[in-house]
Amino acid sequence: MDADMDYERPNVETIKCVVVGDNAVGKTRLICARACNTTLTQYQLLATHVPTVWAIDQYRVCQEVLERSRDVVDEVSVSLRLWDTFGDHHKDRRFAYGRSDVVVLCFSIANPNSLNHVKTMWYPEIKHFCPRTPVVLVGCQLDLRYADLEAVNRARRPLARPIKRGDILPPEKGREVAKELGIPYYETSVFDQFGIKDVFDNAIRAALISRRHLQFWKSHLKKVQKPLLQAPFLPPKAPPPVIKIPECPSTGTKEAACLLDSPLCADVLFILEDQEHIFAHRIYLATSSSKFYDLFLMECEESPSSSEGAFEKEKQSRDFQGRILSVDPEEEREEGPPRTPQTEQWKSSNKSLVESLGLEAEDTVSETQTLAGWSKGFVGMYREMQVNPISKRLGPVTVVRMDSSVQPGPFRTLLQFLYTGQLDEKEKDLMGLAQIAEVLEMFDLRMMVENIMNKEAFMNQEITKAFHVRKANRIKECLSKGTFSDVIFKLDDGAISAHKPLLICSCEWMAAMFGGSFVESANSEVYLPHINKISMQAVLDYLYTKQLSPNLDLDPLELIALANRFCLPHLVALAEQHAVQELTKAAMSGMGIDGEVLSYLELAQFHNAHQLAAWCLHHICTNYNSVCSKFRKEIKSKSAGETVRGPHSSISPHLRLKLLSSVSLEGTQQAAHGKFLETDWWSHSHARWHREMKAGNSLWRTRCLGELGGLESRMPRCRECRGGGLSLV
Repeated sequence: MDADMDYERPNVETIKCVVVGDNAVGKTRLICARACNTTLTQYQLLATHVPTVWAIDQYRVCQEVLERSRDVVDEVSVSLRLWDTFGDHHKDRRFAYGRSDVVVLCFSIANPNSLNHVKTMWYPEIKHFCPRTPVVLVGCQLDLRYADLEAVNRARRPLARPIKRGDILPPEKGREVAKELGIPYYETSVFDQFGIKDVFDNAIRAALISRRHLQFWKSHLKKVQKPLLQAPFLPPKAPPPVIKIPECPSTGTKEAACLLDSPLCADVLFILEDQEHIFAHRIYLATSSSKFYDLFLMECEESPSSSEGAFEKEKQSRDFQGRILSVDPEEEREEGPPRTPQTEQWKSSNKSLVESLGLEAEDTVSETQTLAGWSKGFVGMYREMQVNPISKRLGPVTVVRMDSSVQPGPFRTLLQFLYTGQLDEKEKDLMGLAQIAEVLEMFDLRMMVENIMNKEAFMNQEITKAFHVRKANRIKECLSKGTFSDVIFKLDDGAISAHKPLLICSCEWMAAMFGGSFVESANSEVYLPHINKISMQAVLDYLYTKQLSPNLDLDPLELIALANRFCLPHLVALAEQHAVQELTKAAMSGMGIDGEVLSYLELAQFHNAHQLAAWCLHHICTNYNSVCSKFRKEIKSKSAGETVRGPHSSISPHLRLKLLSSVSLEGTQQAAHGKFLETDWWSHSHARWHREMKAGNSLWRTRCLGELGGLESRMPRCRECRGGGLSLV
């Protein structure tokens, strides 16, 4: 009864809306969303297909649909009659077009052929059957434009054609066709419930305007507007990019074994059977064995004056060594077994070097400490100036004489275990190794040998884990207290003690500095400009433990710059993760982070923190209006017209020059291949170099050469630039 009375209500305009288009473009879903107010999940939309069931007027059947068909548009009460049609081109749809007031022509933005059929098939058919009926063009399935197409194709029906990224049509394509046909254009998404009301409200307006021309006496149609423009679709906010941490580099086991074979920066010399000499490093021995820790700690406590004297002798001899020592580069790069210092040649070179420095024999040897009563395996210990067999430099060394019961072969295996924490199951002299481990009170090694002899080597895994945990804790303790340190880093706001052997095995940058022919390799004090103590402490913690231990005072950007300078990509990723966590925490607490994000973006791009830069760009894009309203000048300065061209065009030349001192050696080498900095930046700093040199600013030239040494050798230079020394720092 209500359905019959609907036609007889005064001032109620009945609109017949026919929906046409290709198969599977979303016609029926669009009608159901308007008529039944149905909301479906993306899986339901993709995995199922609803065939056309609205070919006849279903409003005569369902009361709920009838009530939802009533609407008010521009103060005009309407009753909307929706007609669904078959998408097959050969079907006869003349019964649907009859007495139609408006036609909604649909296509899918994920199917370019459906848009082509709009011009070639559907629009001519509409004009053939109802030439005076207004038409509205609708692009369906808008959500696919921003969806993950791989996930969409997995969720679709098995026989459905996969959607490719190139099939997605931009809005301009639909607007071009609509403009060519002279009809309005709208886009809809049933999944996001976007544009459904816009489509049918404006379809009703088009129908009422057409009716107003024919029935001009109806005064209530005077306020009807033309179809309105559609507001742009705001896609759902994409989740922020996840900071991916690359695989942690090796713990230095292989490097430690190589360091034992080639004892660079060695500070311990073991003498076995009065003829076998084995160099080692105190920090590795002390952190791996409680016996050696007590031994070297006793030495530090009982003879501080002798160690200070040895340090002074080492400091006085540096300049002289630089003049008389020559290292053959080909000999340094030679691979194979290391040169053993037990030969007569090594002894003679050591003696001649001591004599050339003007040191007497008694000046190079400290008082011997007797260890026979302290432990069975040790005889005595004293400090002596020795020549390192690798670097050929003279320095103080702790000489430890071992008991005759300690054999060289098993003792080398024991040292290898202390350096690497690994024991070869195919070791020949297991009995001798077990005896030495018993004498030196190394119970972990003793248990591992017993397990191998009992064919229970699988039990050694837990022993090895416990060994590495104790070693890591003792390394942290030595770093915090500066115990057994052999180098001091002089920073802008203080000094930090460190250990060369651990740094050489953990960082290639440090290995190049301490193992090469640089001046810093012979010094016990190294000056690192433009670095603060907190950032350097965080880097050392990472190099020693492979973990980042941030504190409240740590600046993530300074840590990123330092990690990039030392060529530590894993630490850069950890610092990026820490920076994102801090920014997210500040944003959740209600603090404004837009200004920090802008500054982070510029410096992150400069210091190869690409993941942090991507996160900052995501934040700016998702909060673009608020960022622009607060930082209009900063956003304008980052536009393409205000900066130089290149992959990092958001960095202005004056900022790059300001950050010149923070460029890492790796970054400058990449610059030569066009991966990090552009040639115009090089020419910019090159010109300033000439100005500073003419003004007599030699300090600026030294710093530039130190930071741009790798790049300088590959970039074109003029005659005034050639020559000069090179310092790594």
